[in-house]
Amino acid sequence: KAVVSTQSGHYGRGIQILFEATMASEKKNPMRDISIKKLCLNICVGESGDRLTRAAKVLEQLSGQEPCFSKARFTVRSFGIRRNEKISCWCTVRGAKAEEILERGLKVKEYELWKGCFSDEGNFGFGIDEHIDLGIKYDPNIGIYGMDFFVVLGRPGYRVRYRRRAKTRVGTKHKVTREEAQKWFQSKFDGILTNKKH
Repeated sequence: KAVVSTQSGHYGRGIQILFEATMASEKKNPMRDISIKKLCLNICVGESGDRLTRAAKVLEQLSGQEPCFSKARFTVRSFGIRRNEKISCWCTVRGAKAEEILERGLKVKEYELWKGCFSDEGNFGFGIDEHIDLGIKYDPNIGIYGMDFFVVLGRPGYRVRYRRRAKTRVGTKHKVTREEAQKWFQSKFDGILTNKKH
């Protein structure tokens, strides 16, 4: 605590309380820190078979994890897909690995994102056209695939939403907003927000 001058009486005590309150407000609250909770990578091929298997290999090379497969919910004859047919692969990355892959993805976008990429919950997503831009060596047996990045942001204390016992909701003021997510992106990656969709 800061020590104020040798003034006596209520006046000196009032200045001390005011000074301590100012110092306390300047301290950073660690519960307000925003971090990456998870990064979701998705490649939608639109068909099962060899192309989907090759897309899964791309995700495995990038993340070092075995990807999961998603099935079609409906039969769409114009797209040539049947219900319950595997049409896409995805994986979820957390921790330092997620930050590293996100950095590579943003580098492809030249750290520029459209403002509409950010949701009201403070999450954001974008896509790239060619996976070889991420630094993966081109393999003619695999080909070139585009992929979607989706980033979920959060704060310490979000665990109360998911824990098994005494589960409760996250307070409105503690949730990450669209504006806070955009400021985090600008400060963390020196990112640029654009009004035009690329």
